[in-house]
Amino acid sequence: MTTLSLLLNILWIVTGGLWMATAWVVAALIMAITIIGLPWAWAALRIAKYTLLPFGFTVIDRPSGPLGAAGGTLGNLIWVLLAGWWLALGHLITALLLAITIIGIPFAWAHLKIAGLTLWPLGREIVSIEDDLLRSRPHRDRYDRRVNDRFSHR
Repeated sequence: MTTLSLLLNILWIVTGGLWMATAWVVAALIMAITIIGLPWAWAALRIAKYTLLPFGFTVIDRPSGPLGAAGGTLGNLIWVLLAGWWLALGHLITALLLAITIIGIPFAWAHLKIAGLTLWPLGREIVSIEDDLLRSRPHRDRYDRRVNDRFSHR
């Protein structure tokens, strides 16, 4: 994590990041209690981490799993009905409050982007910006070698 990302993450925590990350953890705990909600609980914990420290990370689309896009769509619809709408509302309210100040506008925009993730989290992956750059087309060969090197030593 760069120094700028660290500074922005500290400011983010003060401007609503801690509050919303806590809401994500509460959602994960509620889902985990139901046992059947464990897949959503794990996703909520990953997003809680991203909501706490978003700078230096980005969200990308993940390829469809064995059930295809239909499984992800069904899972996302269940998520929206059970928890997504109130988490998105929390991000929206936080964004509106932050947008009142000039300094808060960039953080308000970040809350709005996370609100979008809140409504449709399955089929998305949170990666570091460096990893995302390595996955891009000009760097793909180097990324593939790096990943293969990581797993070949195990």
